[in-house]
Amino acid sequence: MSFWDLLLLAIALAADAFSVGAAVGLRHNAPRQVFRLSFHFGLFQALMPLFGALAGHFIFVYIERWDHWIAFGLLCIIGIKMIVTSFHSDDEYKDIDLTRGLSLVALSVAVSIDALAAGLSLSATNTSLTAAVVTIGVVAALATLIAMLAANRIHARIGRKCEFIAGFVLIFLGFRILYSHMM
Repeated sequence: MSFWDLLLLAIALAADAFSVGAAVGLRHNAPRQVFRLSFHFGLFQALMPLFGALAGHFIFVYIERWDHWIAFGLLCIIGIKMIVTSFHSDDEYKDIDLTRGLSLVALSVAVSIDALAAGLSLSATNTSLTAAVVTIGVVAALATLIAMLAANRIHARIGRKCEFIAGFVLIFLGFRILYSHMM
């Protein structure tokens, strides 16, 4: 696989990270939060293909049947959480930070689960695993960073309606993942 092919793969895999980064960035846009989400999305996006390539066909057989359900469930839970918090005052939910703890891990897994399957395909090609892991991770981190910074500007103009819409975007992404695997 050429570098350009690898870059296109990384961009395609980063699409979910970009979308979720934009949705989360509407509410969580402090520099530390932007860094945390961008770093973790990049890290998970890099580790999943590595695990996929190293685990080979054995694990994929078991995960392939459920990966879309896992991503769907995680995105819906976080989306519903965002919709619910959009109806409450900022003070009431100021302690809930989607860029920390289990929410951060759940989002990171949800956006990178497809990269696990990509890792399996990488192991079947003549692609450098190191180059693939670094490229995929960096592209996902940059996509998340750009999305979060853009979302911050949109949120400043539109306000809390964005968080409500972002929750639906996450749920839509979950359904899209589910639909793409069912068809």
